[in-house]
Amino acid sequence: MKVAILDDYQGVAQEFADWSKLNQSCDIKVFREPFDDETHAIENLKDFEALLIMRERTPITASLMDGCPNLKFIATSGMRNLSINFDHAKSKGIIVSGTEGNKNPTAELTWGILLNLARNLRQESENMYQGYWQTTVGVELKGKTLGIIGLGKLGCQIAKIAKAFEMNVIAWSENLKIAHATENGVLAVTKEELLEQSDFVSIHYVLSERSKDLLKYEDICKMKTTAFLINTSRGPIINEEDLVRALQEEKIAGAGIDVYEHEPLPESHKLRFLPNAFLTPHIGYVTQENYIKFYSQMAEDLQAFIDGEPIRILS
Repeated sequence: MKVAILDDYQGVAQEFADWSKLNQSCDIKVFREPFDDETHAIENLKDFEALLIMRERTPITASLMDGCPNLKFIATSGMRNLSINFDHAKSKGIIVSGTEGNKNPTAELTWGILLNLARNLRQESENMYQGYWQTTVGVELKGKTLGIIGLGKLGCQIAKIAKAFEMNVIAWSENLKIAHATENGVLAVTKEELLEQSDFVSIHYVLSERSKDLLKYEDICKMKTTAFLINTSRGPIINEEDLVRALQEEKIAGAGIDVYEHEPLPESHKLRFLPNAFLTPHIGYVTQENYIKFYSQMAEDLQAFIDGEPIRILS
């Protein structure tokens, strides 16, 4: 079986799983670079029977599947992947399997970003290498208000850590139940109240048609000029052009962003040149522990499919 591992940016897929058994029955090729576009992807993938993909990197669209006539199986990291057209896969008889994943890495990164913003760690560290000493003044977290957009499993983790910092925690989501917020020591508020009251706003919302562009320019402008916006969820939840404009006009103190509308983020993107934007390259889930789970279970998924007993089926 011809198998492609896609978007292995760091070149670690074969390191974090045991592929020895599969190597006897499969011809595995690793693609480290993202494809230029869908035509380029089809040119490279048209002969493959199985694709092992990292969640929401290369879109697996209906037209891509049609351009890969031999495709029979897809394994994705995670148990949800909005970049796969599941209905079309089902119509073509393509089996899609998923993997488990750890939630804590994204929560941990969120706090790394938040602390960087609060204490100007990026700027102070860079200045040290230039010979400077104490060039900025940070803020303390104790007594500050953290607004969480989306109080699911990740949002609750964020809230728990905020309590350790003795922060006030408020939350909003479209279907947030007051009882759920109360159980987690969080005050449920409206979206407007959250934006107006928070010193830090952190997004932990599932991307959907309803949540796309959830925060636009006018929403960001409701925040305090001293507040920070953090997104480790999905890029399109914030309108990216509006975010750039708000940062350029210093409507807020800054933003910490790990996710983007187009990934990898283009080298010429305006966000890269804003001094009040702290950027990381979608590394919320990129840990050794998570990669071991992702790639090991992808290998298990593929072996199970070859054995005729597919597991962790998504479609």
